[in-house]
Amino acid sequence: MRHLKKGRKLGRNPSHQRALLKNLIIAILKTETDDTDLLENAAKKPGRIITTLSKAKEVRPLLERCVTIAKKAQVHLRAARDLEVSAERGTAEWRDWRSSERWQKWNHAMAPALAARRRLLRLIGDKDAVRILFDIVAPRFEERNGGYTRILRLFARRIGDAGQRAILEFVGENNNRVKRRAKRVRVD
Repeated sequence: MRHLKKGRKLGRNPSHQRALLKNLIIAILKTETDDTDLLENAAKKPGRIITTLSKAKEVRPLLERCVTIAKKAQVHLRAARDLEVSAERGTAEWRDWRSSERWQKWNHAMAPALAARRRLLRLIGDKDAVRILFDIVAPRFEERNGGYTRILRLFARRIGDAGQRAILEFVGENNNRVKRRAKRVRVD
């Protein structure tokens, strides 16, 4: 019996499971950029991958936790941007800012964002994916309180083992229901 043993084994040992989940998170984040030619499991739209249903159900909570961590750091990043100087590093103006009280405030504002970035780097393990998460994905979901992803089952099963396939995607730009509702509201 598997009492208190949550999660799916996915036919792998624990270290292989963790690597698989990290790679799925990296794959969906890298589809947000223009470099989708390199990913064979990338769907035609950004922010979407095709995988098996059980893998999608297992990676979804981890991906949503990563988006939440990056989203909470956005407040600190905005506060730090207000305090930073526009001068180039090493110039006299930059050195004056570095020794001022304003730099201390910038440092205190930036510390939680840096801790969040390092935490995500430890969870995901890819610097490019963390950068995409902070720069592209997290600002998009700042007004949303959860439910950043959805799983859509595909009718056609995988050739070879007939595994149930699914699409794991970010909601928002791919959200057709919101567009339809907006069209209904516009009555002249």
